[in-house]
Amino acid sequence: MEIANRHILITGASRGIGKAFAKMCAEDKANLHLVMRQSDDNLVKELQTAGAKSVSVWESDLSTRQGVDALLNNLKETPIDILFNNAGMLTGGLIEEQPLDDIYKMFQVNVNALVHLTHGLLPGMLERKRGKIINNSSVSAYMHFPCASTYAASKAAVMAFTDCIRMELKDTGVTTLLLVTPGIKTRMFDEIETLYSKNFVIPTESISPAKYAQMIREAILHDIEVLEPSGLTGVGLKIAKFAKPLFDIEVGRRFKRN
Repeated sequence: MEIANRHILITGASRGIGKAFAKMCAEDKANLHLVMRQSDDNLVKELQTAGAKSVSVWESDLSTRQGVDALLNNLKETPIDILFNNAGMLTGGLIEEQPLDDIYKMFQVNVNALVHLTHGLLPGMLERKRGKIINNSSVSAYMHFPCASTYAASKAAVMAFTDCIRMELKDTGVTTLLLVTPGIKTRMFDEIETLYSKNFVIPTESISPAKYAQMIREAILHDIEVLEPSGLTGVGLKIAKFAKPLFDIEVGRRFKRN
């Protein structure tokens, strides 16, 4: 699918992958719709300078159903071509030590808001017979580490949801792209050390948001359905998928309960 002149909605657009992807799309002359908790005039100017055909900011709190409803109501006259469900939260630690409020909020942002936005914007795409839904899952959907229980569950849900609607949308003109995202050097990646390191030696391989945004761009242009990582993370992903006992042995060596 082409990016130029398309209307692209990006959640979690203020930093990390979302910001890097927005800049990439700006360079391709897209109409950008940025979902953020608060507006950022400097980012808007940066994207306009980079070449965006237009830049709109939609202030929204995706951690509540009401926030998602309000966003969809504001977008009802906007023909979104590409929905990038990128916003996410991280939880971690031994399950009994994770704050329940954090878990509920994380599932709302990582899963419920993603499904809600897809539910709200898909009918317009189907009517226009054109669109793409990009959902940001994670290697954690397959690589099940201790201390990642709730976060991994949310990303497994994103993976399953995307795979189901991929089949539903066959021959409609609307397609999906599942991102099996590896470690990306963002603020969230840095938070993993804080949440996990007490009990688990975390993998350290990562790539930059800009590099990953370029990979997403290529996947869109070539209508790839699943974007998986390469390198050591890609090897680990294959082991987790196809030789889980070996994966579990290695993970067990890195984990200590106390």
